[in-house]
Amino acid sequence: MSETPAQTRSAKRSLFALLADLPRLFGDLIREEIDQLKNELVGKIKHAGIGIGLFAAAAFFAFFAFAVLIAAAVLGIAEALPGWLAALIVAVALLVITGVLAGIGAAQLKRGVPPTPTRTISSVKKDVDAVKGTGKREKL
Repeated sequence: MSETPAQTRSAKRSLFALLADLPRLFGDLIREEIDQLKNELVGKIKHAGIGIGLFAAAAFFAFFAFAVLIAAAVLGIAEALPGWLAALIVAVALLVITGVLAGIGAAQLKRGVPPTPTRTISSVKKDVDAVKGTGKREKL
């Protein structure tokens, strides 16, 4: 197979010509990588959006299923007690559960506010002081 004059010229390009092409080739590579990143992220975001929508639909149906279970509890207790008392018992039980969950949630919220990473900041300050040589040495 014989080479065409253009192939011979491109095969015999000088080192300077090859070095001159590096910025263009590097730019092309970066653009292709960015395009690939965009396409991959768009695909992942699309799947995440569909997943979130399906979770929202499941939560919607779970809410109504829970309401039906509460009604069943009221009707079950109403077999032994008057209907109004059965409803009152279930409502009080739900309020107690709500209060316990709200209390636990408030305690967790207090532990998380303010969202400043105080231990990490303290550790970084100690590291900086150690590098500067101004920090106190911790006893082992």
